[in-house]
This record gives sequence, structure tokens and C-alpha cells, in this order.
Amino acid sequence: MKQVKNFFLKTKDRFLKLSLLKKILVILVIFGILFFAKTKLFTSKQGAVQYQTVQAEIGTLIVSVAGSGNVSTANNATISTQASGVVSKLYVKDGDVVKSGDKIADIDLDLEGQQKASQASSSYQSAKNSLETAKISMWTLQGDMFTQWDKFHNLAIDGKYTNGDGTPNTNNRTLPEFIISNDSWLASEAKYKNQQAVVNQAQTALNAAWLSYQQTSPTIYAPISGTITGLSLQVGSVIASTSSNSNTTQTSIKIASVKTKAMPTVTVNLSEIDVPKIKMGNKATVTFDALPDKTFTGQVVSIDTAGTISSNVTTYPTVIRLDLESDAILPNMAASANIITQTKDNALLVPSTSVKTDSNTSISTVQVMKNNQPQTVTVETGLSSDTQIEITSGLKSGDIVITSITQTQNTSTTTQSPFSSFGGARTGGNAVRISH
Repeated sequence: MKQVKNFFLKTKDRFLKLSLLKKILVILVIFGILFFAKTKLFTSKQGAVQYQTVQAEIGTLIVSVAGSGNVSTANNATISTQASGVVSKLYVKDGDVVKSGDKIADIDLDLEGQQKASQASSSYQSAKNSLETAKISMWTLQGDMFTQWDKFHNLAIDGKYTNGDGTPNTNNRTLPEFIISNDSWLASEAKYKNQQAVVNQAQTALNAAWLSYQQTSPTIYAPISGTITGLSLQVGSVIASTSSNSNTTQTSIKIASVKTKAMPTVTVNLSEIDVPKIKMGNKATVTFDALPDKTFTGQVVSIDTAGTISSNVTTYPTVIRLDLESDAILPNMAASANIITQTKDNALLVPSTSVKTDSNTSISTVQVMKNNQPQTVTVETGLSSDTQIEITSGLKSGDIVITSITQTQNTSTTTQSPFSSFGGARTGGNAVRISH
């Protein structure tokens, strides 16, 4: 330590004995040495560059269109009633399989319920009588039509109106007798056909009256075949009367639902950019917010090309039928779908982020690692998805492609990814460190 101290003292004495010009030169040399050392040190800290890379690989490219929506209620029918009173008997429970017309429950009607049921029964009987009356009129007109036809036929085959070879005598068939007979049977035929339409209308009215009666009757029936869901009634439950407005228009009360065996369907809304890309029969994958660990497959079965407009945004509802039924999929569940529009096997694939396309020349380039140095290569591209793009020329399988660059700066790093013109991201790959 003493020797070091003596060295600095001698150096100081020598420096003080120098002329002013020499002192300035010595100071400049010292500062130059310090600046050079600092620059080298800073450069070594700044110059470490890392390249994130992946290999170009052969694989299957899947191009899809994404959309979101909900599970449709088309596979469910509502069991409802307009009756009011107290539930006296239940024939089914939640989860039971029923057929159309099976009994669901019996109700002890209150006074209002009895009045509505009586009115509906009266309307049904009136419709039934009207149908029978219409049928009687139809049969009467049918008999008259056949009578008029027989008269006309006998007249038409008479020798006066038919030639010897069986051809019509057109001259005599203009006589009033022939024309009146022809018109009479044609008129009777028209009346009969018109009455047939009246009978059909009366039958429709009878069906409607029967359905109305069923809605107000003390027995609730299953509207279709399927599985009972959402049945919350129990013996003793009170079903209160409801009305939709001051005119006391009766509304139906939902009792339960019947779920059919049809495959679930999902309706998703697509943008006007995406909907031209899809077509009937396209395969799709569907996920549900409530079932995050499961993915379902299906296919497009309906495309509403008319679209709907909301807040000046046009969307096109598209229906996807799932390939499998699941009790876990419930009506109105939120769903997300990827509709597969194109697939290509044996395609040379790289991440979309690795391709840079010049907006002026439309030339696409990729940076690759060769001899541990980055090189820019011109490529031609094909199909692309959100994360991958097909390279049709310029690269080969196994080439090391740069996806991002990381520059070390003191204790922090800066990552650069100037290669994306298609969007998307891909994680993973290898890191190559090069120091300058």
C-alpha cells in the first residue's frame, strides 16, 4: 500500500514539473483512454442480439372463419296452459320421456278457470257442428253434380250431338239445349269444389278450437314427443290467471319444456366480409363458455344471406348443427365457432409474423438464419390462417426462420417483430444469441 502511495506521489510531482502544453496533452490522453474504455464496455452491453426462430415445416393448413352466438331453442317446445287453479295430480317428472298428447298434470280449476274452460268447450262444440253442417252441404252438392253430369253425358252421346264416327257434332252443340245442360253440370261441379274448401276451413277451425280447449282444460298435455325439462310444478301448486292487457286477453303460462332428440344447433353471427367465404356443409368446431374444456364438431346447415342490421352493422346469422347430442348443452348458451373454409395438406408453413410484405411492390420476404447470420429471402405465399401462412417458393422444409429480434440494453431488453403483415402470433421456437 505504501509503495502505491509513493508511486502516485512521484507521478504527481513529475506531472507538476511538466510544462503547460505537456500537462494538456497528458490530460487529453487520459480522457481518450477513459472514453475508449467506456465505449467498449457500453458496446459490449448494448450489442447482444437474440433472434427468436422456428423451422419451416410441412403440415396441414386450416383456414377458418370465427363467429359467436348462442345455442338455438329450435329443439324445444313449451308446455303451457291458460287454465288456473290448483295442481291435483302430476303424471311426469323432470327427465321423463313423453309422447305427443301424453298427460302432464291435472288441475282443479278455480271459478275463472271453469268459466274459460266452458267457453272453450262451447266454441269447440260450435266448430264441430259447423264442420258437420259443411259436410252435409258438400255431400248434397256432390249428388247434384253427379245428377247434372249424368244428364249432360246422356245428351252429349245422343245422335243429335255426336256424329256416326263418335266425333262431336260441333254445329248442333251450339244449340241452347246442349249449352244449358253443359253449364248446369259445370256450375254444380264448381259449387261442390267450393264446398270442399268450406269443409277444409271448418276442419281447421275445429282444430284451432280443440287446441284452445286443451289450453283451458283441467288436463295439461305434451305438445310433442321428447324429454321433460324445467318442470317445477308439484301437487298443490297454484297456477294463477294472467292477462296481457286491459282487454283481458289471456296469455299462456309456461309449465315446462319438451326437448327433442334432434341434434343441438348453434346460431352465430358473421360479418359481411366473412359470410361470402362459407358455404353449406362446411365443417366447424364449436366451444361453449360454460364448457371450456370441451370442443364439439358440426357443420353449416343454414346461411341467412338477407342478414340483419343493428346500429348500422350488418351481420348474417348462420346455423351450425352439432354432430353429437349432449345433455350439458342447454338453450341460449353462449358459443364460439370456427367454420373451416379451406384446408391444404403437405403445405410448407411458417408463422404469419415472420412474413413481411411491401405495400408498394407486394413482394414478400422472410428473414432466415444462415451461417449464424440473418439473411433476407424473397418468398411467394399461398393460403394463410390467423397464425400460419403457406410458402409456395423461396424456402424449404427445415429452414430456420426468424420470427422476432431481441436487443439487450443494459439491464433491459427491447423486442422487435417487424415481420408481420398478416397478423397473428406464434409462441415457442429457438433463440439464437449474437453479440456485436
